[in-house]
Amino acid sequence: MKDYINGDIWDFERDIVVPGDRPVILGLDGGATSTICVCMPFLPFSSPLPDPLPVLSRAVTGCSNRNSVGEIAARETLEHVIADALSKSGSSRSAVQAVCLAVSGVNHPTDEQRILNWLRDIFPSHVKLYVQNDALHGCVLIAGTGTIAYGFTEYGGEARAAGAGPILGDWGSGYGIVAQALTAVIRAHDGRGPETILTSSILQTLDLCSPDELIRSILGSYWAHIAALVPVLSCAEAGDEVANKILQDSVEELALSVKAVVRRLGLGGK
Repeated sequence: MKDYINGDIWDFERDIVVPGDRPVILGLDGGATSTICVCMPFLPFSSPLPDPLPVLSRAVTGCSNRNSVGEIAARETLEHVIADALSKSGSSRSAVQAVCLAVSGVNHPTDEQRILNWLRDIFPSHVKLYVQNDALHGCVLIAGTGTIAYGFTEYGGEARAAGAGPILGDWGSGYGIVAQALTAVIRAHDGRGPETILTSSILQTLDLCSPDELIRSILGSYWAHIAALVPVLSCAEAGDEVANKILQDSVEELALSVKAVVRRLGLGGK
């Protein structure tokens, strides 16, 4: 498909005998698998909106994610699906009042601006243009040496959970897991907790002979160094109940952090 600019007549527009003069809006959902364009009549908000909303036409084509196929191919895909939807509805671009394009791969303001500039090139100046992507709101969980859950909304709301450091709140992190494992070894050594193969595993890893040496070795150690010490996962895979419980508790802590952020931001179901 050729590159069009605002002054050009698209091929399908030459075939419209009597262009539809009713105002329309276009909604596009673009991804790495398929791209959909829906053409709907423009309805003023002053009137009650019908249910279901009327759809004049619907067009489907392939990938429009620029990260997957490149920017030129992505634009060609979008032009094709726009032209197809307008052609099916008997409308020309002059009838379009607004375009909302929600597309994956547009994750930075500069990406958004490029798409807006392209849309301005192919639509008349009166058309309202909106570019969105699939990362406008959500929650991310980072779990490494430390951990934090962070969420944001499309309206600017932010919330976090955990991430307060090894003492106040890195529950479920690598440090938290190892700290529980070290505690379990000392509890078993004292007779206050069940025996665990974490003891032999940790002593072997640190080249120590007894839990008493472990106490002296750990005191004053940097917390990031501690987080890398203990093969808790391998002990859990070997069937150690104490190690398994540590991992289960850690997963629950991570889930609680995510749930806390989602609840505070009202992101449930989104």
